[in-house]
Amino acid sequence: MSPSRNSRRLTVTAAVAALLTVAPLGVTAAHAQVTRVRQGSATDASRASWSGPAYTMNGSGGIVTATMTRAIDAIRGGTGAIDVVVIAGSGSGTPECDVITPLAGVNSCTTLTLTATADGNNSQVNTDIRNAEFVYFAGGDQCRYVAWKGTALEASVESVVAKGGGVGGGSAGHHVNSDVVYDACAASATSATALANPYDRSLTFTTGMFRWPNYAGTINDSHFVTRDRMGRTIAFVARAVKDGLVTGGKAWGVGVEEGASLYVDRAGRATLSGPSAYVVLGDHQPEVAVSGQPLTYTGVKIWKLTNGQSYDFANRPTCGYYLRSVRAGVPDSSLYSGTPVTDCSSTPPPSGGSSYAEVEPNDSRTAANDISGLTYPATVTGDMESTADRDYFSLTLGSGQTLTVNCAVPSAYDADLYLLSATGSTLTRSVNDGAGADESVTLTRTAAGSATYHLDLEAYAGSGAADYACAITKS
Repeated sequence: MSPSRNSRRLTVTAAVAALLTVAPLGVTAAHAQVTRVRQGSATDASRASWSGPAYTMNGSGGIVTATMTRAIDAIRGGTGAIDVVVIAGSGSGTPECDVITPLAGVNSCTTLTLTATADGNNSQVNTDIRNAEFVYFAGGDQCRYVAWKGTALEASVESVVAKGGGVGGGSAGHHVNSDVVYDACAASATSATALANPYDRSLTFTTGMFRWPNYAGTINDSHFVTRDRMGRTIAFVARAVKDGLVTGGKAWGVGVEEGASLYVDRAGRATLSGPSAYVVLGDHQPEVAVSGQPLTYTGVKIWKLTNGQSYDFANRPTCGYYLRSVRAGVPDSSLYSGTPVTDCSSTPPPSGGSSYAEVEPNDSRTAANDISGLTYPATVTGDMESTADRDYFSLTLGSGQTLTVNCAVPSAYDADLYLLSATGSTLTRSVNDGAGADESVTLTRTAAGSATYHLDLEAYAGSGAADYACAITKS
């Protein structure tokens, strides 16, 4: 679960609490109550249309004024003022509204603390939400939040976005705003636990609550670098793909560091304010994702954002990522940094099947990386780290099968592609001239039975850390 309420959620003064505490529908006074504290104007803003939607996705519970201000300005179109509602599942005090209320363009900010599932059907709660132009889910416990799925609150929040308002959240509130919600209802997962067993009891998910425009297929995570959560996010993505929690066989983890916030505009473009954020793409089935066994998931694509950088969720990029893998529960080193693929000029390889990132040394047939167990179509990536680099990959081909290999080569170097027999004889090759020139080969096996073949990608001129990507199909 996410951490307890921010320490700034202080006790409300008795006078204010007495004036603004509302008993929820269907709950007697002896039970927990909805606490409602309104700051700013007592009268809601009113106008015919708003200019959002806009979103803020925060890595920790507190408001980040840079992105909150952008969201406010976007929703009001630069004129007038909006009403904000903060929803909390526990605690007391108004730390979020204390920051939001003084901001330019804010008419009012109302803190609603809901402590029971039935509170999602409270009439005053839903009136406040529907009259607001921005809803912010506070930090706390996302398991409390997903309990409101199917209540009136869910539809009320969706109505705010539909009219051109916005939503946001921090920590637990960040989690609940993704397409697939890591709900932590059984226990809180660590990276070590999730990689050792991606079906551990701590990995539970809720789907079908909110799906914001341009944000489909996402799984949010928070406190990302500080609590070393890259490993568990990779496991979340693997589970989402393996279990069909997302459509199209792809899932995007969105990990935001403490103190950072992603502002997502109405066109789906997310811009970071603060230390760092990561988008983690699983675009193929994990090689091993089985209950009780360590995770193996290779070729996971990771985009790192630093302050001011953007990621377009409406037109999700096909380059700019670095690759990392997990094998038998052990992740690659340096999960939080890498040299990105920056050459977008080549046609990206098709998605689907398996991905594999080369493992050095693989400079000879006897040291070839074995890719015979991949699911095809497959994508193999690597780089020409020196002008003498040769990367070998071995695979099998059955009688009547046709092998096709298309390699997108970055502009940093010229590489040539060879298809060799098991004994090293060249069967076909592609030696197009020039840095960045793509290479492709095809071969149909006519002999009976199956045989081993080797792909050999060789540096002809130049070198660099930019990755090539070879799309491999068997038909």
